[in-house]
Amino acid sequence: MLTENQLERFDRQGFLTVENLLDPADIAAIKQEYSTLMDRLYRGWFDQGLVALPPDDLSFWDKLEQCYKGDFEWYQPFDISLPHHGIASDTPMHIGPAVFGLATNPRILDVVEQLIGPEITSNPIQHVRIKPPARALPQTEARAHITTTDWHQDMGVTLEEADNTKMVTVWLAITDADIEHGCLQVAPGKRSDLLPHCTKSQVGIADQFIPVVDAISAPVKAGGAVIFNPFTPHASLPNTSDVFRWSFDLRYNVTGQPTGRGQFPEFIARSRADPSRELTDWQKWKTTWDDARDHLASTAPKPQHRWASDAPYCA
Repeated sequence: MLTENQLERFDRQGFLTVENLLDPADIAAIKQEYSTLMDRLYRGWFDQGLVALPPDDLSFWDKLEQCYKGDFEWYQPFDISLPHHGIASDTPMHIGPAVFGLATNPRILDVVEQLIGPEITSNPIQHVRIKPPARALPQTEARAHITTTDWHQDMGVTLEEADNTKMVTVWLAITDADIEHGCLQVAPGKRSDLLPHCTKSQVGIADQFIPVVDAISAPVKAGGAVIFNPFTPHASLPNTSDVFRWSFDLRYNVTGQPTGRGQFPEFIARSRADPSRELTDWQKWKTTWDDARDHLASTAPKPQHRWASDAPYCA
């Protein structure tokens, strides 16, 4: 639970670092689930000739290194959401009991409840990020889940329908996120204005509006979290270490308010008024994503943000 000092700091600065939000068992469950997923995926990729080394005697990290060295889309099968575009009936993503356990973790929900209230919906704008050392990446790599993340506001990747939605983002560290690992940078301060964003390789704040002068780093150890107001500008540093940096972005909003990406499924993670509304079965969560994918694969593409690439401030 957050103290009064922490709540005041969040209100004043727009973000808060919370150490030890997850316990070791939570992290171990995630690592085991992703290790099992990697074993299955890597065997298939090796059989297809997409990765060079046979899986025998390779660790999870060894396999991941072979993946990002290969010239194929290895990330999406690990993500916990669908991509921005090109959704097909077989587009992969990962929903499992350990990921569901994160999204519904009581310690996380206790903190979220203090910030947005007792009726909590799990927002579908969420991701896993497993970032290799920057030295190993090609200079052309620009994807936010693999390399540095551009300056942005989380409200900036929603549609206008969510502008009045009360929400928070919980950025969870599965491995240490110190400065050398590419921790987050934050421009602290209480704000409720949405800065102009551009669509380049990422959706990010237009260069002339980036508040870099006020930026501070927000390192956090494994099991800790950085929690954001949706209007707080933030980015990530490059991973200059020799190890991967692994994190999850989870987002929550007040139940009944728009999520900002209504074509993706939400679920009620906590309801003090009516606990029977809470989703407790991860397989039902997975089914909602499978159904959404099938529907989106057969319909015209839907926008996932509000920004035009040809806006004057993006020239």
